[in-house]
Amino acid sequence: MKKLVIFDLDGTLLNTIADLGNAANYALSQCGYPTHPISSYPRFVGSGITKLLERVLPESARNTENIENLRTHFKEFYELHMADETVPYPGIPELLQQLTSRGVAVAVASNKYHDAVKELVARYFPEITWAAVEGQKEGIPVKPDPSIVFEILSEYPVPKADVLYVGDSGIDMETARRACVESAGVTWGFRPVTELREYYADHIVESTGQLLRLAL
Repeated sequence: MKKLVIFDLDGTLLNTIADLGNAANYALSQCGYPTHPISSYPRFVGSGITKLLERVLPESARNTENIENLRTHFKEFYELHMADETVPYPGIPELLQQLTSRGVAVAVASNKYHDAVKELVARYFPEITWAAVEGQKEGIPVKPDPSIVFEILSEYPVPKADVLYVGDSGIDMETARRACVESAGVTWGFRPVTELREYYADHIVESTGQLLRLAL
């Protein structure tokens, strides 16, 4: 049995794509740039807000000043609307309850900015006691750099052999590999199964029941 399961947030625990896309489109429209269909956003997200805003800009407009202008409008909108359409994936609240009731600690490691991560986790999973909840912080590199995993392990020290890292993207699988912990790629998120395989997921899981059995 694992002692700690670390979850990515967007695309793993929560389907946040519509609210992320709406916030990015609001920022683009406020700055005079064309918007994108929400269906395009799964390929833009996953590497943090800075990278998301860079990707949605026209290629000729991708500079620091424009990204920072977009960020102001994005956060202004997202902080008011981050829960408009976001929902937990089916079975996730039950999975978290089953893990914690059996003595498995759970944590969150996200490339979303830290304040939003804390707010979303508290809003959608208020009954869960978390070992750690970590989002992107100033001065700390985003995943796939493993620093966020090491930060969680400093808060809740367990042997790496007793850790399972769960995510929906190649970035997550690479994060786990660099941190030297076991990885599980979920098929219900934003990225295709081919990406999980390309980044050498130790396990590919198609249901929360399968993930529960893997952790126990």
